[in-house]
Amino acid sequence: MHESYEAAPILEKLPLTIESIACYEDILLVGTKQGHLLQYKVKRVKSSGESKFEVNLERSNKAFAKKPITQLEAVPELFILISLSDNVICVHDLMSFDLVTTVNKTKGATLFSVDLEKPTNLEGKIQYNLRICVTSKRRAQFYYWKNRDFYDLLNELSLYDMPRAMAWCKDSICIGFKRDYFLINSKNGDLKELFPLGSRQLEPLVTKLADNRLALGRDIMSILINAEGEPTQKHPVKWSDIPVALQHDPPYLIAILPKYVEIRTIEPQRIIQSIDLSKARFVCHGSGCVYVASANFVWRLASVSIPQQIRDLLQGKEFELALRLAEMTEEPELEKQKRIRNIQNLYAFDLFCQHRFEESMNLFATLGTDPSNVIGLYPNLLPQEYRNQLEYPDKLPDLEGGDLEKGLLALIDFLMQKRNEMIVDLNKDISTTAIVEGNSVIKTKKQLSQIIDTTLLKCYLQTNDALVAPLLRLQDNNCHIEESERILKRKEKFSELIILYQKKGLHQKALNLLMKQAARPDSQLKGHDRTVSYLQHLGVDHWDLIKEYSEWVLKKHPEDGLKIFTEDLPEVESLPCDKVLDYLENISTDLATQYLEHVILHLNNETPDFHNRLILMYKSHVSQLMKDYINSLPEAGHPPNNPGQEPGELGDYRRKLIGFLYKSQCYIPERLLTRFPLDGFYEERAILLGRLGRHEQALGIYIHVLHDTVKAEEYCASHFDGESESNKDVYVHLL
Repeated sequence: MHESYEAAPILEKLPLTIESIACYEDILLVGTKQGHLLQYKVKRVKSSGESKFEVNLERSNKAFAKKPITQLEAVPELFILISLSDNVICVHDLMSFDLVTTVNKTKGATLFSVDLEKPTNLEGKIQYNLRICVTSKRRAQFYYWKNRDFYDLLNELSLYDMPRAMAWCKDSICIGFKRDYFLINSKNGDLKELFPLGSRQLEPLVTKLADNRLALGRDIMSILINAEGEPTQKHPVKWSDIPVALQHDPPYLIAILPKYVEIRTIEPQRIIQSIDLSKARFVCHGSGCVYVASANFVWRLASVSIPQQIRDLLQGKEFELALRLAEMTEEPELEKQKRIRNIQNLYAFDLFCQHRFEESMNLFATLGTDPSNVIGLYPNLLPQEYRNQLEYPDKLPDLEGGDLEKGLLALIDFLMQKRNEMIVDLNKDISTTAIVEGNSVIKTKKQLSQIIDTTLLKCYLQTNDALVAPLLRLQDNNCHIEESERILKRKEKFSELIILYQKKGLHQKALNLLMKQAARPDSQLKGHDRTVSYLQHLGVDHWDLIKEYSEWVLKKHPEDGLKIFTEDLPEVESLPCDKVLDYLENISTDLATQYLEHVILHLNNETPDFHNRLILMYKSHVSQLMKDYINSLPEAGHPPNNPGQEPGELGDYRRKLIGFLYKSQCYIPERLLTRFPLDGFYEERAILLGRLGRHEQALGIYIHVLHDTVKAEEYCASHFDGESESNKDVYVHLL
């Protein structure tokens, strides 16, 4: 608890009996049982320590009423004073106490309640609309104020019992009877039953709050409702005893209890203070002043200065109430916002210390608190040098196990929100606040992005490492390289480290790591598959690296190594085919042959040089295999098989060679003819001669060397063209 008010005596041992009080500005009005009306001017006296007031009796009207003045209401906006005495409503001039009007229709009145509306007109001027409800026995009357008199607002309503308490709330008036509460609509007179009084409660209690709500008494509870009679919060305000009277002085609710005055807040619900004021019965509020009275005493509840209250509340870690008060301070707007932000940061920090991580992070996010200050709340997330520069309002909690994981998950949400905010508005300047004034804050977007992504990486490693790779693959990932490298190595997350290197363009580091891990049997990166995949995605800009690191794979696993150059990927297709071919040919003719087959047959490359080279590679393979084949034949008159019908690999290559010579239209035959000797490769020479239009020589090979008239006829059929001078005589040549 803290002190929100100081009770200062205003009137002591008054010889008259107080029946009612009212106040406005620095004026206190006291209505007595003897019918006297007393007006006091109350001025605060400057003094250190206790609140002291100078009290002067300005006027005493002994003839104000013949009977006790049971109710008073000052309306300074309209310069009138409304009173209830001798069971009738009277209106007096507030300045002179002269009688303005007696509302004769209200004879027999026992209670009244006023409502002052303050709408603005089209010119921006305030127009005051005053309404009053007066009850007498079992009826309710409604009037409005105009031209210095009251006029009927609504037809008189009959009630089932005599009202004992009432208050306005917008267009509704709530009436408390001996047993229950009702709500009356002042527009149409409709009644709505609310709820009964408590079993221990002798009298109803209806109080209007400053925020257009009502507080209805039910034993030791005050139930809060709106103008429609609906409860506005889940839990009622609970008092130490049954209140006799109630007054709202935001953010406090002041209750007169049988033995003392109790002060509480509605939201958050807290008991603030108890003040021992003997036999208090009445309370009134006006112009920021609160007065409490007994039969012969009056006290002023002087509000303790808001800055002092805020200091006391912060010391007691009552941040929500401190914020409410900070919003009420009368100071320059920039200073006010700075104070509020400071309190909110302290509140968010306290929520963190209570392990209410989600609430804490949400508040930090709303405040725009510097992410590095928030990250520093957690152990081992910031570089130690930077962390040592940060200060916090109190000792940080020791987080471990489930608490640490819960906290990290809340931090991840906070950091992702900040990350997304940066992406949405890249041109927006950074503006963050420190948890403690004087702490370092991030000043550039690049630095902020780096610290957010690096911390997310560390959080994922501790909570859900399956999210590390997706984070590193993000196009805009900005993890700090050295810090991320260190943590990933320590956790042996080599696959993720490869992604980091790849995204940061550190390909040599990535390939060195892949080579090293490939040889470890217990590594997730063992073997060569990941290396092949990595090299496939490098592209033409990294041709030297591809050559350097692919040789190891090509020599140990030629088929898989060849995939580095033959996969259907944009990066692979961007590689210079001539350089790849030269490189592969230096390693293995077989690899070069397969690569050329891919380039020509799959990619449909029509470069003549490539077609020529593939033909010569086929020829080379055939030549090498032919020697072994000839040597394997029996000596006695066993001729070799026809071209392409040789067994095994030789036959395969020979068929490829002959088929390609027939099919390809891109090779240059005159460059190839001399490479095919006269004592072998007869059919191949015939095909090349045919391409050159030398049909007589080609047919001579089929007839005189190969003795194959069928192929000779097929040759003629494929080359004959009656319209072509060079091809119209092929059959003549055959004959």
